[in-house]
Amino acid sequence: MTIQHLGEVDHIAVLPDHAEYDQARRTFLAVAEPAVVLRPSTTDEVVASLAHARRLGLPLAVRGGGHSFTGFGTLDGGVVLDLHRMDRVERLGGNRVRIGAGATWGPVAATLAGHGLAVTSGDTTSVGVGGLTQAGGIGWMVRKHGLTLDSLVAAELVTAAGEVVRASTTENPELFWGLRGGAGNFGVVTAFELEAQPVVTVRFGTMAFAADRPDAVADLVERWGAVMRAAPDELTTILGLMPAMGDIPAGVVLFVCLAGDDTSALDPLRAIGALTVEDVTERPYASVLDEPHRPEGAVPVVDNTLVRRVDRPLAEAVATAYAAGGRMFALRSLGGAFGRVDPAATAFALRDAEAMVLSGAFLPAGATEEQVAGARATWRAVGDLGAGTYAGFVGSPAPEDVTAIWPSATLERLREVKRAWDPDNLFRRNLNIAP
Repeated sequence: MTIQHLGEVDHIAVLPDHAEYDQARRTFLAVAEPAVVLRPSTTDEVVASLAHARRLGLPLAVRGGGHSFTGFGTLDGGVVLDLHRMDRVERLGGNRVRIGAGATWGPVAATLAGHGLAVTSGDTTSVGVGGLTQAGGIGWMVRKHGLTLDSLVAAELVTAAGEVVRASTTENPELFWGLRGGAGNFGVVTAFELEAQPVVTVRFGTMAFAADRPDAVADLVERWGAVMRAAPDELTTILGLMPAMGDIPAGVVLFVCLAGDDTSALDPLRAIGALTVEDVTERPYASVLDEPHRPEGAVPVVDNTLVRRVDRPLAEAVATAYAAGGRMFALRSLGGAFGRVDPAATAFALRDAEAMVLSGAFLPAGATEEQVAGARATWRAVGDLGAGTYAGFVGSPAPEDVTAIWPSATLERLREVKRAWDPDNLFRRNLNIAP
């Protein structure tokens, strides 16, 4: 469909013949050819944009930071609602802050740092507040302050019917429950109100370990799990197993974030293996967020699972898959405040998980479906040991991958919320919960 005039949203529209179109049609990993990209900067413009998408009868994609591994933030022949202009950050009083849904975490962290505050968030500067908060938010202070969505106290949302509503524990409480873990299925959230924490600096850095045999890797993984099981809430870590890439040799690196002053919490980590290099220093929290780099010339095949216990069978499965080559692993510690939330309190129900195991294989550009399937087969020995999947790192939109995010009772409750707020499934270019 060729679109020429969009009436009241014409001033926020980017069409294929516009200079900005090539950038507007892209996300972090995907490129498409949408019929139009709409870039609202107010809630009223979001309402008008949705009305025009319905009037045109075109499929809709909603984009915050655009970091979806499945490329949901763009699409061919449809309408992209790009929220990046809705990025205001303001302090409401006390530690409560209001953040526009198009904001990204780097600028948010820098702004909050000026008030001596922080919200536990993703790891990278350009990840969007909207997508991460609705999926979960496993960040560097997840054991101290829980998921990002655990800090959410209210949200403003434009529904499929074009209504602007507020959701909190007292206003549309069932919608509010679904927003916290429902992965963007119920409407366009335009602003989030979160309870920030008084955080200025953390102790952050890396410890590198020698591990040149599968059994040594398995030992490291198992010992890391045991240490984190007994660790204080202030300590969050990621155990990274990196494959050889070009001139860079394979290696095992532990990323450490201590949101507290008792550095003795780091001592047990130094004993999980043959420590070769350590670089952990005190630094501003906002500075620990990094900028991700798109793997040029490679197709990432990403999988993850939440595990209830980092035990010997899991450690051996990870070590075996890692030894096969070409695949990275990141084991992210959970527990602490994350695990003390009632599983029924939010739509993120897998609160008994001890860790998340994330893995990515990097295939050459133009990889066939058979090659992708082969990469996933290597992962299965690890994935089959998990209890479910984390929405923020789902790499496939297949129905079986989507339903693995939620236990059956949670999924059925989410379907009821979907039927109430989006019965026609307008918002379906996502990890979709069919009404």
